[in-house]
Amino acid sequence: METKIYNQKGGDAGSIALPEKVFGALWRADLVHQVVESMRSNKRAGTADTKDRGEVRGGGRKPWKQKGTGRARHGSSRSPIWVGGGVTHGPLAEKNYKRKISKKMRAQALFSVLSKKFKDGEIIFVDSLAMSKMNTKAGIEVMKNLAKASGAKTIATSKKPRVLTALFARSENTEKSFRNIPSLEIMFLKNLNPRDVLNYQYLLIENPKEAVDFLAKRG
Repeated sequence: METKIYNQKGGDAGSIALPEKVFGALWRADLVHQVVESMRSNKRAGTADTKDRGEVRGGGRKPWKQKGTGRARHGSSRSPIWVGGGVTHGPLAEKNYKRKISKKMRAQALFSVLSKKFKDGEIIFVDSLAMSKMNTKAGIEVMKNLAKASGAKTIATSKKPRVLTALFARSENTEKSFRNIPSLEIMFLKNLNPRDVLNYQYLLIENPKEAVDFLAKRG
């Protein structure tokens, strides 16, 4: 498997051989769903909490006598059917939403998503996104060049994030040059995961040779 590498001007910067296990894996919807839902569950804070009738304040005295008033019988104003009373079967902070995801499951789900993206022509490889200085205008020009060369017009014109840009290493000039472009979302390759990749239409990967080697070692 080979694919083209672009430079910042949209020109040909060579090609790269892609490992079959990373970019040629089968689409496993069940595994991807399990891993993505587990990741979403692990992001939950689990802080929602309500009080039952034994925890709310007040209600120690019977509201009125049992008989003779013409009203329904009540033993406490903290009953769940009263305003200000306790909550029945409400959420409790003691619930644990954490789910275990093995490294192998996470890697295989990522490879499955990357393979589908690659098959659909939604992964763009660029030799480098390094910038000599912080310049958003220059970053926009790079995206326009890549959009024209790859045919993915929305990566430069969209007002909503459509492109997940995976940087291989931290670079202040690069990050600040691209982070204000509406169509982009910046993250680092080491943090790449199936949930984030699926949330964006395109994936832009810089330094392909190092990036591909790094991804291959995850599996």
